[in-house]
Amino acid sequence: MLGSKKMNNNEEKGIGKLGLIALIISSSIGAGAFGITSDLARVASGGPALLAWLIVGLGVFFFVISLLNLSRKRQDLNAGLFVFAQEGFGRLAGFISGWSYWLAAGIGNIALATMMMSALGNFFPIFGNGQNIASILGATVCIWMLTYLVNRGVESATIINTVVMICKLIPLFVFVVVMMLAFKTGMFAKNFWLNVGENLSAAPSLNLFTQIKGSLLIMMWLFVGVEGATVLANRAKRRADAYQATYIGLLSLLLIYIFVSILPYGVMSQSQLMQGGQPAIAAILRHVVGEWGAIVINIGLIISVAGAWLSWTLLPAEVATLMTQNKLLPKYWGELNDHGAPTISLVIAGIMQTIFVWSMLFTTQAYTFAYTLCTSAYILCYLLVALYQIQYSWQQREYLQLFIGVMASIFQAGAIILASLHYLWLMTIAFVPGFYFFYQACKQEQQPMTKHEKLSILVIAIFALCALVALGLGKVQL
Repeated sequence: MLGSKKMNNNEEKGIGKLGLIALIISSSIGAGAFGITSDLARVASGGPALLAWLIVGLGVFFFVISLLNLSRKRQDLNAGLFVFAQEGFGRLAGFISGWSYWLAAGIGNIALATMMMSALGNFFPIFGNGQNIASILGATVCIWMLTYLVNRGVESATIINTVVMICKLIPLFVFVVVMMLAFKTGMFAKNFWLNVGENLSAAPSLNLFTQIKGSLLIMMWLFVGVEGATVLANRAKRRADAYQATYIGLLSLLLIYIFVSILPYGVMSQSQLMQGGQPAIAAILRHVVGEWGAIVINIGLIISVAGAWLSWTLLPAEVATLMTQNKLLPKYWGELNDHGAPTISLVIAGIMQTIFVWSMLFTTQAYTFAYTLCTSAYILCYLLVALYQIQYSWQQREYLQLFIGVMASIFQAGAIILASLHYLWLMTIAFVPGFYFFYQACKQEQQPMTKHEKLSILVIAIFALCALVALGLGKVQL
């Protein structure tokens, strides 16, 4: 009786359903929504893009429901996504999941940096398209300035999150309204169902399957971080609100993304959309309503990315700290300074991000390269969660949850095989230095690596060596 009373009191202090839905939407929308139109137009016409949205929407739905189920029933595993992999498939699987998440959080900042500098280039020409020396130097300064701030204990406060949420949603709302008013049915029909490249000199001809496949990573980038919806959903006033808020939140996100990415097919030709540059929706608004439209989008984007960048600077450090607590990284990674921040983790993450940001000089599509690499790493983490959902549901004889886990696993595995296998191969290069820290953690805890773990590391190292050779020979390009 006392336990029931305490539970009711906790529920009353939780977040209401409407507030929960708003938090899920605002926490999931990032810089990707501002750049998806041109990226999507390069690989798909309107019809295949809509089919791809259907597939991605269902896949993300099954994953989030799997995560909600595990978070509710395994409340002892509350240190992050990697603990599900560790619990289900062993210490090395947990490390690979956690290290992938850490890498992805850092690489995601490179996509934010490119988008930020591109938006600033509209006001300060020295930054150009966000991919020149000035942009890289500016991004490097931002990386270390934010690292310093977080190291001093500065975290994203409520007022910052509120401003960022407004700056995300208002420009997108303006964009959708303008697209609806400017929408031409004839233009949309022309761009709806054709082989990309059929009438476009800038792209090779792509069939329906290839267009859907090419859309997967572009769309998945918009849902990176959706696992945060689970954490938010579990803070509901009533447990029944958790699932309802997640359903409504995900549906709302999907509708926002579809409107932003599909409506432009009825406003501009596909060749125009392809050549829009970044941020893509600013270029589209400039074409439709003039310079003021681009200014609104760019200002909103700059503030939005600045807020997100602060949060994403903190995220790799948090992940590393949780990994030390689970004995997957050496203890010094998680040691806190006088301000309660893990200095060594922050510095290592800053160095990694600096290295990646300078790679922007070696690729013509830095933003695309960064988010595809980031998304590929996240998909691997998500797949391991879905596989643990299968394992746990089978053990508990919960066949509906087992079905959900199977569907989530099929989607994540399919996305890896069809769209991100190439990028995961490149990611193995970044796994190798991580294995040194994993070895240190095992030694520190006096739990030597098993033969199975050593063999798995050797196989991954061979893949990494092959990837380096392929890069050196020019067989693989960034």
